[in-house]
Amino acid sequence: MIHRRHMLAVAGLLALPRLGRAQPRWEPTRPITLLVGFAPGGGTDIIARFLAPALQAEFGQPIAVENRPGASGTIAALAGSRAAPDGHTVYMSTVSASAVVPPLMTPPPFDIYRDQTAVVLAATVPLVAVVPLSSPARDLTGFIAHAKANPGTLNYSSSGVATQQHLAAELLASAAGIRMTHVPFRGTGQAVNEILAGRIDLAIDTFPTYLPHIRGERVRALATTMPQRIEWLPDLPTVAESGFPGFDANVWYMLMGPPGLTEAVRDRWAAAVNRALVDPVLRPRIKEAGFLPGGGSSADAAALLRADAERYATLIRNAGIRIE
Repeated sequence: MIHRRHMLAVAGLLALPRLGRAQPRWEPTRPITLLVGFAPGGGTDIIARFLAPALQAEFGQPIAVENRPGASGTIAALAGSRAAPDGHTVYMSTVSASAVVPPLMTPPPFDIYRDQTAVVLAATVPLVAVVPLSSPARDLTGFIAHAKANPGTLNYSSSGVATQQHLAAELLASAAGIRMTHVPFRGTGQAVNEILAGRIDLAIDTFPTYLPHIRGERVRALATTMPQRIEWLPDLPTVAESGFPGFDANVWYMLMGPPGLTEAVRDRWAAAVNRALVDPVLRPRIKEAGFLPGGGSSADAAALLRADAERYATLIRNAGIRIE
């Protein structure tokens, strides 16, 4: 099965020769700042630093990756949304920072649709559902049966309220008709330690985080949350295959800019990122790190942002998720 986002990416790549024809080609005239809303070493930082050298070569201007962690990535997103709309300051954002968390904050730091511009999808990361080895569940069907037999007694971890781990678990609970207790941690590392110790019943987290533990047989993988199986673990079924058609949850990383970016600027950035993502040296490195390269047009990115913002807004209302 070909995932719709990758179909969009292919379409975007095929459209590359047409990008920017409607108006003069934009080129940066001074150094570029690429903001990252998380600390060095995390997924957002990794994909930004993968792309920065290729983009620097493409544009002929230095690109400084600047980490501004905090508030689930919204500090960097807010700074990026306030930058001059001239293409020289952009930011690498996530589904949580740009589509989920802002409306949950009081007051919201920015408006999802008015105060940011989707430029291009950089990459996605699959999520995987895992349980400790002590769990009686051998597959997702078994876990759901276990949860239904013990209503409200099982728990699941995340790296914070309204993170993608939290929302994916709530999506599963809603689809399966089960009740679990959310246990948020300050970061992924602590959550991993707790499930390895058997004190957490379920985690739905980024695939690269748990791959070493899956391969080392320290946790048991039940399913991946993308519509198609992931190439690193081709025998692992999807949630959709396990009785929940259409289930789809992952983390995406998107290049964003402030409001008011012209079509020429958006198209030039999208074309540059698309070319970087098919580079024969860079693309394998991205995939080896556990990312699925993105691509496509700015229109594709904007459609993805809106679709996920609306989808998760419904989930948040139904689940009563709040940020205190």
